[in-house]
Amino acid sequence: MKRPRSIRARDTVIAAVVSVLVLGALAVAVDLIVRDVVTSQMLSQTQLAGRRVSGAVRDGTLRTPIPADADGIMLQVVGPDGRVRNANRAAWGRPPVSDLRPTAEQRIHDYVECGRPGYPRCMLVEAIRATTAPDSVVVYAAAPMPVMLTSGLLEALLGTIVLLLSAAVAYVTWRMVGRTLRPVEEIRTQLSEITASDLSRRVPEPPGEDEIAQLARTANETLRRLEHAVARQRQFASDASHELRTPIAALRANLEDAAMHPDDTDLEEVVRAALRDTDRLESIITDLLLLARIGTGGAAAQERIDFTDLVTAELARRNPPVCLRTDLHPGIEVRGVRMQLVRLLHNLLDNAERYAETFIEVRLARDPAAPDPHLVLTVTDDGVGIPEPDRERVFERFTRLDTARSRSAGGTGLGLAIARDIATAHNGTLTIEDTPKGARFALRLPLT
Repeated sequence: MKRPRSIRARDTVIAAVVSVLVLGALAVAVDLIVRDVVTSQMLSQTQLAGRRVSGAVRDGTLRTPIPADADGIMLQVVGPDGRVRNANRAAWGRPPVSDLRPTAEQRIHDYVECGRPGYPRCMLVEAIRATTAPDSVVVYAAAPMPVMLTSGLLEALLGTIVLLLSAAVAYVTWRMVGRTLRPVEEIRTQLSEITASDLSRRVPEPPGEDEIAQLARTANETLRRLEHAVARQRQFASDASHELRTPIAALRANLEDAAMHPDDTDLEEVVRAALRDTDRLESIITDLLLLARIGTGGAAAQERIDFTDLVTAELARRNPPVCLRTDLHPGIEVRGVRMQLVRLLHNLLDNAERYAETFIEVRLARDPAAPDPHLVLTVTDDGVGIPEPDRERVFERFTRLDTARSRSAGGTGLGLAIARDIATAHNGTLTIEDTPKGARFALRLPLT
């Protein structure tokens, strides 16, 4: 038998089979109990009537015909020659109920007699040998068995009930599983309509906290990450094509000019200019690739890091042209990717050195205002500062403020964008805070 492919059909079949087995076992038990109870009640009445007649035979007080003992019970006294010598009105003029003659050693027999001539129904019989004498008469007390027990009607009725109840269970299962799986079908339909050109759509989220609701939320979270990754890849392609065009054009123009006018060209200067453009291209490509890796959630291994030591080591590698002030609390630990956090610190300090006039201040402590344990690292310079309307723009790719940045100031225009993406990837934030002069960048990261 081929297994149903549909979960709904498979669960319905399983429920139907289990219900048939369970209800069938219950039906068998009911059948046995009904038979036992009915037979026990009939047998007790038959035994009582037969033994009264047997006692009257021995006492010589039995009247003819035998007085009725109970409705429906036939009583007969049969001699050793097989002739009926006495009977009650229910059995008067009828052949013997049975041919079984109990022995002197076992004077009483209880049994069911079927197919007896003159008796169309099966009979529950008690045969009693009145005495141990060889010519003793036999007293028969018999009661017709109910038709329901002898014709199979009880089994047919119970079987019909089992089938109807199993069908009801299968129907309820089909409806319930269908209702339960309806959100799954809606999720599947929505997912089948989502293409790479439009990842903004989301699957419907049913209410509650069951497995299907969690599946919908997980699917939407996956779609969100996928949309974000595709957007970052498209941004990478757009940024690369836009930002690489200028240095490549400058490099080509210098080389073409040198090739067309070799005698009028300072070869050494052309080579130096080409190297500068090449260095700039290399820096832009390196930063763009790093942004792409951070944006798509690369599987870099995270580790427990002493952030105080990380900041101290980064500061020790530098020799800034201005005064450096530090206030670093020891023993502050985070969990993250070491090389990315080093790059974040490198970019923040590079930015501060580029625009500081007389000093740079670096402070590291636990953030007392955060509801959860966080560190706060501030890097402050006393440069020209960043106007409040532009404080979010500086974190965009290739953004250079007219008053604070230019291509001649160095850098690729990606440093702060990289720093914020690294902070976000570590469940942190990177913002610009108010300061009397210059700019103050505040990094917040969750502690281990």
